[in-house]
Amino acid sequence: MGYLGCKASSTPIKANLKLSKDDGELLEDPTMYRGMIGKLLYLTITRPDLSYSINRLRQFLAEPRRPHLIAAQRVLQYLMGSLGQGLYFPSGTDLQLKAFAEVDLPKLSDIQLNLFSDVDWASCQDTKRSIYGFCVFIGESLISWKYKKQATISRSSAEAEYRTMTNATCELT
Repeated sequence: MGYLGCKASSTPIKANLKLSKDDGELLEDPTMYRGMIGKLLYLTITRPDLSYSINRLRQFLAEPRRPHLIAAQRVLQYLMGSLGQGLYFPSGTDLQLKAFAEVDLPKLSDIQLNLFSDVDWASCQDTKRSIYGFCVFIGESLISWKYKKQATISRSSAEAEYRTMTNATCELT
């Protein structure tokens, strides 16, 4: 692909970038785009900072367009500027379960459970569904995270937040 000498980017995707299935011209050969997204999707196993960007871009695998390819190239530029980053699992930490969401749950035995999440209400331009994310830690180590489009359309941001907290809680049980 020839991106070894590309200029580094400080973020994997532009802020407030709106991608749609109908914007721009179709790629003549979508094979390169599909292969690039597949490889980047595999990389999200150790690079959760890429999850949002890659999951947004993988929604367009059926009919990728020029703006989608440009956004994928920016992810590659971000990777060039952030080599050596990834998950770190230190050996000498306390094992305290943490999860990030917007609700404090009661303390259960020796495991303190804090639940925090984030949702972007009706952010998908094509379906108007909300996009949510959360992460789970043991001690200082990230062990689980998820970024996903909600299965149904929420009528309000409060409903979207409630659905997100429900999904994050299901991950912990």
